[in-house]
Amino acid sequence: MVLTVFRSRLRPGFDRPALERLGARMYELAAKMPGFISYKDFTAPDGEAVSLVEFESVETLLAWREHPEHQEAQRLGRDQFFEEYQIQIGIPSRTYRFPR
Repeated sequence: MVLTVFRSRLRPGFDRPALERLGARMYELAAKMPGFISYKDFTAPDGEAVSLVEFESVETLLAWREHPEHQEAQRLGRDQFFEEYQIQIGIPSRTYRFPR
């Protein structure tokens, strides 16, 4: 598994409905990509958003990164929505689970 941590802050006055439509489309596409495992996002009280995205392998993550619609969404994000962002990608060295 490969985990992507996407941390971001939005620009003041951004177009929320446009970003929500774009996010919904990106989830729809990503969920259909080979190797997609999961996507979750959270927003902290200070406004920072964190998204966690899991793919089966580096290769399947790179295929998502290079998808033409995703590349266009990346460009729109930089041009219209994000004040800043940081992306961290890693392969977990250990995984623990506690199912009840």
